[in-house]
Amino acid sequence: MVSREGPGAAPNHQSLTMPTYPGNCLQFAKTLDGVLPSSPKPTGAPVRLSILLVGAGLGGLATAIALTQAGHNVTVYEQTAVLGEVGAGIQIPSNSTRILFELGLEPYLKPHVTSPESISFRRWQNGKVIGKTRLLPDFIDNFHAAYYVIHRADFHSALCRKAKDMGIEIRLGARVANYDPVLGSITLEDGTSHTGDLVVAADGIKSVARKVVLDGEEMPFLKPGFAAYRAVVDANRKRNDPDVSWILERPALNIWIGDSRHAMTYTIGAGKAFNMVLSHRDTSDPATWNAQTALQDMKAEFQGWDPVLTKIIGMVEKTIKWPLISGSLLTRWTRGKLVILGDAAHAMLPYMSQGAAMAVEDGVALARSLSHMRSPEQLSEALAIFEKVRVVRASQMQEASLLNGQLWHFADGPLQEARDAAMAREVEGLPFSHSPNQWGDPATQMWCYGYETERDIDWAWTEGEGVAERVESRYRNML
Repeated sequence: MVSREGPGAAPNHQSLTMPTYPGNCLQFAKTLDGVLPSSPKPTGAPVRLSILLVGAGLGGLATAIALTQAGHNVTVYEQTAVLGEVGAGIQIPSNSTRILFELGLEPYLKPHVTSPESISFRRWQNGKVIGKTRLLPDFIDNFHAAYYVIHRADFHSALCRKAKDMGIEIRLGARVANYDPVLGSITLEDGTSHTGDLVVAADGIKSVARKVVLDGEEMPFLKPGFAAYRAVVDANRKRNDPDVSWILERPALNIWIGDSRHAMTYTIGAGKAFNMVLSHRDTSDPATWNAQTALQDMKAEFQGWDPVLTKIIGMVEKTIKWPLISGSLLTRWTRGKLVILGDAAHAMLPYMSQGAAMAVEDGVALARSLSHMRSPEQLSEALAIFEKVRVVRASQMQEASLLNGQLWHFADGPLQEARDAAMAREVEGLPFSHSPNQWGDPATQMWCYGYETERDIDWAWTEGEGVAERVESRYRNML
């Protein structure tokens, strides 16, 4: 029932793989088969670099802010003509909140975020709570930062305003056609070239830089076989319906889980909007999807589920269907004076709500590693240490996200019953040592939300060779 095949395999309900990251979330399945040391903080960047940063998405802007705060001169190149983000809600978990506030984003984010009190897992059929994690005040007490949800556009706007207030130059309509990792240069589609001491590519899933870093090698994306409908419902419509209005009484995340499907919901926009992400199994070619029938198809996918959920789904007026993919496990993020990060390096399923958070961690980790340089000749060392540390962290988060794609989607049966029974104590408010709910499993919690990005980089510079293995070992010894 529980194997050790290693990370990266597509989810299979009947063959769960023990995670390589610290966590006890699979202890329940076994029954069916019979703080890091502190290091001195760099006071700034002794070697100030001219950095070309490609991509003004969430991860790119967070990275630009971190690098500028560390003392580097950063110019951002963005292919779109107008800055902005589309989409709906996004989660800012505590490991990301803590970093963002340290970067000075608190006043920019606070007016737009919502602090959910808890995360509740609900049975698909009737909405019964089968798992629960208390976020307030627990995550603030344990991880020294709140767990937030926010509209993606508001998150992006906050980063844009902070970057502009810092004087970071953002050049729009600047699509990169080519990267030169030897010279540290980029060539735009208009033929102009720009050279710096370092090129940072946060150019997303369709990254041009990734292929350059991998020396032309194509790394196919893992297709776990899921797609998601995303939608936002006017919260006032729900408030006027007594059958569903209760879900708005207190801010919370609710996840209905069942056979090959789940529905994640929470309020955003100061309680004015209700965000929904409805994931389902789909192995078809996105090119064959019909946007005209998406709303009808979404309702059909969840027919027969909890009447509360289906009634909310019935309030959706429009939806967009997205394919869900996970990036291949890359062991190389750097080549010469070029480094990739964010989705370009580690695209992942949204099932841990850590995609943007990993990009934020990447940016801060890179800035920290560069701050340890004492001469320009140490650039390759700084990039190597950044790569070594971040490859481990990001690849394990990819693994955790894939695992949730299994844990949440059991069909009714012995495995589902064992999973639900293993979460019973957390629902009752009783002490527990392990849980298949990765938000609540104590070991996974510490690894995921208690992670300290800069301390990991500091330790890597102090310890040198073998840091990746010792980072994981140190976290395991804490538990």
